[in-house]
Amino acid sequence: MEAIRQLFWASRPISWINTAYPFAATYLLVAQAFDATFVLGTLFFLIPYNLLMYGINDVFDYESDLRNPRKGGIEGALLAPKWHRLTIWAAVLTCLPFVAYLLLVGNPASTGWLLLVLFTVVAYSAKGLRFKERPFIDSLTSAAHFVGPMVFAAALAGADLADPKLLALIAAFGLWGIASHAFGAVQDVRADREANIDSIATKTGARFTTRFAFVAYLLAGLLLLAVGEYASWVAIAAIPYLVVVGRYWNITDETCETANRGWKRFIWLNFFAGFVVTQFVIVVAIESGAV
Repeated sequence: MEAIRQLFWASRPISWINTAYPFAATYLLVAQAFDATFVLGTLFFLIPYNLLMYGINDVFDYESDLRNPRKGGIEGALLAPKWHRLTIWAAVLTCLPFVAYLLLVGNPASTGWLLLVLFTVVAYSAKGLRFKERPFIDSLTSAAHFVGPMVFAAALAGADLADPKLLALIAAFGLWGIASHAFGAVQDVRADREANIDSIATKTGARFTTRFAFVAYLLAGLLLLAVGEYASWVAIAAIPYLVVVGRYWNITDETCETANRGWKRFIWLNFFAGFVVTQFVIVVAIESGAV
């Protein structure tokens, strides 16, 4: 039971919905089908995918996590070394049957996207790659973890990935993810520098990174407005993020830890954003005849 508990917390259950929802909503809207692929794909991005993503992170970040007071709760597990091997094996083995199925029912485009998404998940944390320690690439890769399921679902359902509206939605979601990662890195500037860990925030400083995140959120909202129709509703969800990040406009490296209060608000704001997106999905699904 202790092993299951460790794996459960290593998978960040509070974040499961953040990866499962983009796949489920996109597949439902594009394929207009509630089938086995929808169910299995959603289950994959709900739990195994998160265990792979966060479990690998906890294993390779253990030494730095020991110095980070935020670890050990909903903001990240502190996984003891005795659980590292189990976590890696559990992550790989739980993913395998789902990945095999999704590759089997997929097409060349969806296969390529799924393999790319899985690569970014591993490359972000794994020794020898460590994209999380490459400034700007760290935010881009982190965003791919959440945008990837959306793009994969669209490709799997046969969507035209060159469609301007779809590209705008993908870009908006990508900017949203980049902004979230960048602002999340601000609170760890001093801790990461002490541990010799590079990030977008240690490279450019807390203030620049915060303002970068603000602009990225703003551009995401404006892109959604440009798409028009029901996507404009989703732009409303960007406003609270702008308010929260804007409060730290003049933050310094010395006061970087104060950004943790804003980051904690993000955890709950994500549910608000999810509610807004859900309304968009429901209306579009009804009008398209998917439900």
